Amino acid sequence: MEFPRRRLLMVSEELGEGDLAALKFLSRGHIPMRKLEAIQKAQDFFEALQEKGMIEEENLFFLMELLYRIRRIDLLESHLDTSREKMERELQIPGRAKVSPYRYLLFQLSEEITEYELKSFKFLLGQELPKCRLIPQATMLDVFTEMEKRGILGEDNLSVLRRLCEEIDISLLKTIEEYELKLGEEEMVVTEAQRSSTGGTEAHARYLASSVAPDSPDSQNESSEVQAYKMTSRPRGVCLILNNHSFAKARERVPELKNMKDRTGTDIDAGALKRVFSKLHFTIAEHRDLTAEEIRETVNIYRCKDHKDKDCFVCCILSHGKKGMIYGVDGQEVPIRELTTSFTGQNCYSLAGKPKVFFVQACQGDACQEGVNIETDSKEPDDSVETDARFQLECIPTEADFLLGMATLQDYVSYRSPCHGTWYIQALCHHLEHSCPRGEDILTILTAVNREVSKKTCQPNSRKQMPQPTFTLRKKLIFYVN
Repeated sequence: MEFPRRRLLMVSEELGEGDLAALKFLSRGHIPMRKLEAIQKAQDFFEALQEKGMIEEENLFFLMELLYRIRRIDLLESHLDTSREKMERELQIPGRAKVSPYRYLLFQLSEEITEYELKSFKFLLGQELPKCRLIPQATMLDVFTEMEKRGILGEDNLSVLRRLCEEIDISLLKTIEEYELKLGEEEMVVTEAQRSSTGGTEAHARYLASSVAPDSPDSQNESSEVQAYKMTSRPRGVCLILNNHSFAKARERVPELKNMKDRTGTDIDAGALKRVFSKLHFTIAEHRDLTAEEIRETVNIYRCKDHKDKDCFVCCILSHGKKGMIYGVDGQEVPIRELTTSFTGQNCYSLAGKPKVFFVQACQGDACQEGVNIETDSKEPDDSVETDARFQLECIPTEADFLLGMATLQDYVSYRSPCHGTWYIQALCHHLEHSCPRGEDILTILTAVNREVSKKTCQPNSRKQMPQPTFTLRKKLIFYVN
């Protein structure tokens, strides 16, 4: 028993509070709720699974399935000698999956629901669930648990949940409908005898096997599996942050920029980027308030560095800008393409074949994306939000291994709160911090960032923002935490 216990200990040491909450939630039905609520440590959770016979000395499959469901693929590979692809094949076997499809549906919804939407759920359920409304840190899984306790949510009682999803975000309703459709189609061909003999249902097994992570390769076509870039060096590489806040020089020297504001709130973004990329094992290099020429000089310094022992290069640009350009604090322009092409294989040989990642929080125009269904006579901008903007496809080099994440679409503004930072950078850092430990690739993460940012609205004119990533990556880019 020593070897499995040692592996369980190593897994438990890498599970965060949110991971444990998700594992406990998915295990409901196998372990009584009261016992689960008393568990505060991963080791105690594993002991409970052993007591119920869900994991044994020679069989840790249920734990593997749980980790697969919460997308901690890194733990499967590093401690349990399996992989995403192996788990997908295993879960195709009828009766193999043990996690309830209903409970997995709720977990999927909790992953899709944004913080803003969570507040909406709590508000609309205020009378039924006063406990959740009064506890700011209550998660969506906590809300689902309280709904179940109050009898307004269950495997055969999704009506309240459907109504809430219709009111808050219609795309959430689509997830429920897909679950019901898959389950309904499969259960039509499963007899009662098959249900009782498997302890679940073949329909449940096939449903769960089809509910794989968005970035998973097709398990029936392994030959087409996309490889991942090597990401094992310590440090992974440099995360260069160009952070422009004060534009007093631009106001003084360039008459047409006399109304350009300082970028209040940019230090909040820079702090979030430093925190996240430090966790991802990058060396942080921040440079503040650079003129256009200083931006060029700084980029050239890192272009000339030897990156041969590094696996990646990241550059985050926080500034004002216009179409295809960013501004130095002196009001002079620097083409974004000039910065990105500095790191092509020809210009920076030691980064050839390695991913070069640029995140640009800067305006590339002054057009506003208008929302619909809301009208206003006001033409004054919201004082609590300032505008930045974005780029063209020409900003990214034509050679492989580049990713350019822009805050908004070409010609449009993006939004920054002086108190909370920009919509884009804050969403980016949140999803990197949340999803990288689960082994999700950067394009999956940026899709989630698009979804979150696109739901935000700048009042009073219901203005919107949509980020846009552009890339020439040849492999999956995964920022492994461990």
